[in-house]
Amino acid sequence: MPHPKKLLIFKFSALSLLALMSILLYMLYRLGGSWEFALETRAVKLAALLLTAIAVAVSTLLFQTLTKNRILTPSIMGLDSLYMLLQTALVYFLGSSTQFLASKNINFLVTLLLMMVFSFLLYYILFGRLSHSIFTLLLFGIILGTLFQSGASFMQMLIDPDDFLIIQGKMFASFNAVNADVLMIATLFTLVALLYVAAIFKNLDVLQLGKDQTINLGISYNGMARHILIIVSILVSTSTALVGPVSFLGLLVVNLSYQYFTTHRHSILLPGTILIAIIALVLGQFIVEKLLTFSTTLSVIINFIGGIYFIYLLVKKGRK
Repeated sequence: MPHPKKLLIFKFSALSLLALMSILLYMLYRLGGSWEFALETRAVKLAALLLTAIAVAVSTLLFQTLTKNRILTPSIMGLDSLYMLLQTALVYFLGSSTQFLASKNINFLVTLLLMMVFSFLLYYILFGRLSHSIFTLLLFGIILGTLFQSGASFMQMLIDPDDFLIIQGKMFASFNAVNADVLMIATLFTLVALLYVAAIFKNLDVLQLGKDQTINLGISYNGMARHILIIVSILVSTSTALVGPVSFLGLLVVNLSYQYFTTHRHSILLPGTILIAIIALVLGQFIVEKLLTFSTTLSVIINFIGGIYFIYLLVKKGRK
């Protein structure tokens, strides 16, 4: 039987090699005559894929660590529904020709700002003032998510069919029209969140032991919970505002990372989850573009596979 350290190195090497091969395959496959233009276009898409992979992987792992539940994702807080409500409200009240939709920079900044303000208010009011229970926060997030989804659906029924096509395009994550300026802003927010993660990283393994054990070991549980919720809100808001909702990606890659590495150490799970997310997104986008010729979207494939995997986890959890 191989030494655990050597086995871990082998697993990381295999994932890193697969991630590198996926990136090279996506960047170099059939460049054609105008290879400079093709490389430039693909580089912007690749950057968006990598940024989304990091944001979704880190936010979901931290969220599951806080809730101690491997079948929950940050989308349960209603941020995906809020995103759709905002996009629908812009079309419903201002029309499809409004600058808030026509300009990707303005749309990104407005969406990101409103989603983060909503998150911070929710966390401050519920987790700071009314209750210190994370499950109260989750319940309230589910209720608000349902309310936002109902509001978006109501407005979608009333708008012009041509305008609805624009809204329909916002329902699924798309990496095909990412603006380089927007990407720079999203990168800045993501880096801020990752620096935040680095500051609390050493306490993450303790946090998953539970609230009582965390407090007994001299760590402020409520403070850690607030920090994680802030990080999650920044990362989820950034990735969603950048490319759209990818509901099941986090659930998929985090649980695959747990199964692949068979450990609860975040120093292993965090980079492992990011590598798996990169492979899933980059390889998935390659399949959508080159093999399926855009006959479907990447988020549809991910949500389909993630939905099946979610059912599997529920069945597996119910048997225990």
